[in-house]
Amino acid sequence: GEPMSDLLVIAFDDESSAFDLRTELVKLQNEYLIKLEDAVVVTRPTADDIQLHQSLNLTAAGAVGGTFWGTLVGLLFLNPLVGAAVGAGSGALAGYLTDYGINDNFMREIVQKVTPGGSALFLLVREMTTDKVLDRIADFHKRGRVIQSSLSNQDEERLREALSDGAAPAPAEDVTAENAAAPAPKL
Repeated sequence: GEPMSDLLVIAFDDESSAFDLRTELVKLQNEYLIKLEDAVVVTRPTADDIQLHQSLNLTAAGAVGGTFWGTLVGLLFLNPLVGAAVGAGSGALAGYLTDYGINDNFMREIVQKVTPGGSALFLLVREMTTDKVLDRIADFHKRGRVIQSSLSNQDEERLREALSDGAAPAPAEDVTAENAAAPAPKL
């Protein structure tokens, strides 16, 4: 089959930034700098209320479609504590989620980082001209946190920098070489 899209999840502390970034990326798509399979915004008006804002149907095929996002968001927020949530999902869809690196840790992280009043942009990126896209995102000047990405480490680091608004990263006092958790190897 064709290569999988990269899943990116970027969280913001307010509701509008995720929509704004999506608009910006759609512009980049019109300039052929990025090819998005889908781009969905999730907002969290209150701790118990998660809203899924369906994508702009960026590809005619809509390869992923509402079922994927609905299931993902359902797993994330309706049932974040059930460890077996993904495994219990319908077989094909569960496999699909797992392929994108969506597992219990991912779900916990999203629930923690998409704070009430905040939002997240879920992107499925088919391909992108990374340099140009990151340059443009760096001009976006809204601070986003990259929660999940299946990009290479180098590209992910650059994406984080682009979204950090040039501010110095917070000192990671609690992470020393000894106890830093190594990222799980990609299988």
